[in-house]
Amino acid sequence: MNSSLQGQTAIVTGASSGIGAGIAKAFAAAGASVVVNYHANAASAEQIVADIAAQGGNAIAVGADTGNEAQVEQLFDAALAAFGGVDVVVANAGIQRDAAFDQMSLADWQAVINTNLTGQFLIARAAVRQFKAQGQRPVSKALGKIICVSSVHDVIPWAGHVNYAASKGGVMMLMKSLAQEVAPLRIRVNGISPGAIRTPINKDAWSTPEALEKLLELIPYGRIGEVEDIGKAAVWLASDDSDYVVGTSLVVDGGVLLYPEFADNG
Repeated sequence: MNSSLQGQTAIVTGASSGIGAGIAKAFAAAGASVVVNYHANAASAEQIVADIAAQGGNAIAVGADTGNEAQVEQLFDAALAAFGGVDVVVANAGIQRDAAFDQMSLADWQAVINTNLTGQFLIARAAVRQFKAQGQRPVSKALGKIICVSSVHDVIPWAGHVNYAASKGGVMMLMKSLAQEVAPLRIRVNGISPGAIRTPINKDAWSTPEALEKLLELIPYGRIGEVEDIGKAAVWLASDDSDYVVGTSLVVDGGVLLYPEFADNG
């Protein structure tokens, strides 16, 4: 068993399903105690906790809207009450509210920005404050680690999803600017930019053979990503094995950013 996070505590937001659940399980398998954050689906979060416990891991489920300042503080209070400290924070919670640009409502724009970008700001700010308050812990070389989960759409424009792509572009610069600011404190901030991953949020893109075939045209490696691919990347970024990695976004996309449309010279 990978024990690279042994003795550490991690908060993973949006961890009741999809990528967040995959990261939470991978962290637990690597020895971390995990706070499985959810917004609305308590039953799914409790199932993730049960799955972790069944594998010998340690986790709790804590509900919080990451776009709500008071609830973010409560999330960290719950982590401290349960585990006594925080070593890794993964800002993963995200939503989509898709529409053609001229049909997009202000409410849908604001909802996506609030969860996907403001939520990451609030989570990262609380993490920095906690790392500074608790001081150096013997379980890690860094004072603390923050991982901002973004998307390949922090680089690739996405028509019909302007709010989502704008939020992810913001996450990229939030991550890099924060990393620059807090690196002298020995707080490591990095990101993960996933490509197409088999999760409920994009089920329409892979749930039928026809949809999957079309999707694979964009993925040079020839398969869709799985949440385990992101979990393994997150464990590495959270571990001392990546202690000199600061302000980097690890792209996990099967080659989508290689722009396969141009493989035959366009």
